[in-house]
Amino acid sequence: MSNSKKELSREELLDILKLRFEKNTKRHEGLDWNTVQAKLEANPKKLESLHKMEVTGGEPDVVLLSDGKPDELIFIDCSAESPAGRRSCCFDLEAWESRKEHKPKTSAQAMAAEMGIEILSEAQYRELQQVGKFDTKTSSWIETPAAIRKLGGALFCDRRYEHIFVYHNGAESYYAARGFRGLLKV
Repeated sequence: MSNSKKELSREELLDILKLRFEKNTKRHEGLDWNTVQAKLEANPKKLESLHKMEVTGGEPDVVLLSDGKPDELIFIDCSAESPAGRRSCCFDLEAWESRKEHKPKTSAQAMAAEMGIEILSEAQYRELQQVGKFDTKTSSWIETPAAIRKLGGALFCDRRYEHIFVYHNGAESYYAARGFRGLLKV
């Protein structure tokens, strides 16, 4: 995992998350920061995953999703563009292993697993776009149906012309402007 920012102390991370939470209330109307902080402090592994999301440029924040459970907080990467520290990766380990030359350092799925987060589904990606404009210059891998992946493909999304597009590419491909957005349930 490449870091775009320095390592943060627990207090620095909580301060950053609190400031972002208070600045972007549209993403989580009706939630109180004290409730969020108490839940994070009770889950040190989740706080560690949030740290990894932050230092790779994800700018995680709480986002209310329609498929979320009432007692669950969902943090999603809310950086304007695909997180800088998670770009130039192919889709998964199988795709990474299939490359004979010019292998990327890792895959999106391997990095997400190492960070303890999930890659967004298409529905989650579309819902995120309802609370902001994301990936207007970059793109992000999304979870891909097994039938598409079995045939060697993978899906990614971006926002262009005020529209959310879903595309396909070979899962082994990687580009400097394509990364992935993660999701963490707390």
